Amino acid sequence: MILKKPTAASSQEDINKYLILPGIAMYFAGQWIVNLNYWGCNQYITQRALGADLQTARKGILFAGFLKLLMPIIVMLPGIAAYVLHQNGHLEGLRGMDDAYSAILGFLPSGLKGLAIAALTAAIVASLAGKLNSISTIYTLDIHMKYFKKKTDEITGESAEKKMVWVGKLAALASIALAVIFEWKDLLGISGEGGFTFIQKYTGFISPGVFAMFILGLFWKRTTGAAAVAGLITGFLLAIFFNSFAVQIFGHETLLYTAYPNGKGGYEIPFLINMGWAFFFTMVVMIGISLYGPKVNPKAFALDKEMFKLKPSIIAMIVVTLFILTALYVKFW
Repeated sequence: MILKKPTAASSQEDINKYLILPGIAMYFAGQWIVNLNYWGCNQYITQRALGADLQTARKGILFAGFLKLLMPIIVMLPGIAAYVLHQNGHLEGLRGMDDAYSAILGFLPSGLKGLAIAALTAAIVASLAGKLNSISTIYTLDIHMKYFKKKTDEITGESAEKKMVWVGKLAALASIALAVIFEWKDLLGISGEGGFTFIQKYTGFISPGVFAMFILGLFWKRTTGAAAVAGLITGFLLAIFFNSFAVQIFGHETLLYTAYPNGKGGYEIPFLINMGWAFFFTMVVMIGISLYGPKVNPKAFALDKEMFKLKPSIIAMIVVTLFILTALYVKFW
């Protein structure tokens, strides 16, 4: 689970793996930013947690975290089975790894095959519905209601609630159309990198700034609004800089990073390392700007310390999850 740092004798395949998972360094850089940003700052996740009381939300997220530990087994077993079957001549028509899952489903009996397809379809639809709901909510409340509400009020006499619902539906429909356009000819190049890697890499352009803004805004009362805006912009610009320009300016080897050949004629820094440094310098910028403001921001978020008291059942779930995670690392290090 921890890949070794490539050497001059390493193959391009090994280097490509390291560019995605850069050894133990990823745990001091971007990996925890990816996770905390997703589980704590992502509207797709927090929207569900905010729909419940605190204890239920905690249990739900911890249970989801436990299920996440099963993902390597769930994702990898069909691929391993497809490989073994293909090697033994049972999947001669297998055209590539994208066909592996559907090919394995073909070996299931009729009833179980239908159940598996229904479960897969339900998971895709539920995930898509959640994301569409998030897109429509964010656009309607944070963009349309702030910048276009007065103009639309002058044009139509519909009630505000109906108008908001229709705007949300149109935003969701537009997002689906945009997604289809980008995926039709694989304009983003997702197939070349793999969907999961693509998502982590390119959300890394915004997650360092967003996470820095959230963590300082929640836990440091001196954080100012100007620092938050500067953090969002700085995080985005630094992510672009480390991904696209740092190697050209500073070279392949510096105190901050080591760049490796990407097999495309250039050199590349592991994107998780980029995220770590983008987050670090964004925090420095935000702290520096906030120090020029008041010692306590009058609009600072007031944290209730009672929220951090955990019930025994919650502590038990945390301990069990950490124990399983530790056991996995001990076994597969």
